[in-house]
Amino acid sequence: MRSVAAVATLVLLSELLVGARAGGQNPPAAGAAARPTMNPLEGNRDAIQNGGAMFRNRCAGCHGPDARGYLGPDLTGLWASGWTDDRIFTVVRRGVPGTEMPAADPLRAPDRDIWQILAYVRSLGGGVPVAPPAGNAQNGERLFRTNCSTCHMVGAQGGQLGPDLSRIGSGRTRTALAKKVRGDAAYTRPGYEPVTLVTRDGQRIRGVRKNEDEFSIQIMDMRQRLQGYLKANLADIVDEQQSVMPAFGADRLSDGDLDDLLAYLHTLRGS
Repeated sequence: MRSVAAVATLVLLSELLVGARAGGQNPPAAGAAARPTMNPLEGNRDAIQNGGAMFRNRCAGCHGPDARGYLGPDLTGLWASGWTDDRIFTVVRRGVPGTEMPAADPLRAPDRDIWQILAYVRSLGGGVPVAPPAGNAQNGERLFRTNCSTCHMVGAQGGQLGPDLSRIGSGRTRTALAKKVRGDAAYTRPGYEPVTLVTRDGQRIRGVRKNEDEFSIQIMDMRQRLQGYLKANLADIVDEQQSVMPAFGADRLSDGDLDDLLAYLHTLRGS
């Protein structure tokens, strides 16, 4: 698993809190040095080199080796989009509640590590803000309500078999979302891994794993009911490879409709 610092740095530079306040951080304790609001290591060759090594170890799995996005967003255009060093640092340090990005523990991610990673990413030079994906978001919302809301929640509406998508536009790239919709993505978010339970009388119960210990397993079945089972009463627990989410190929969702759906998902950034 990635460290807290790793995951925190993953999404830090994303478009994750567009519209969120950068200020409001707690004042330093009495006698403590105030944190700089601008990166003190920007342009420092050694810091950039060290930051690059940390980025590749901690962040590239989600944001790609060139920081231009994979599961997580493209990070290279943040400064051109108006983000400040202080705002980005605050997002890293505090994390983003309700997303996969926890706060960065200062003991495991000291300020200097974060500044070095920021120095590296800024050195990659994204000079142009990331453009939103093409498509009609209004039609995309209609498509979402028709095809997706049974299993996915946005705001306070929708199902719970799949992840809450209220902030998905901040945490996933268009490419990653398109692969997931088309059924080409291997990644499954923890807590939603597909599983089939086989009872001793041969009944097969498919769903997503929610919790498991040595003696029991809890799932949400395909009717979105939370169910708990003692392992002693099961004949088998089958870890599935195929997601419970159906694949929407071009025969079910045209390329144009996919663009519209992605445009709508791009707007979902929470409150």
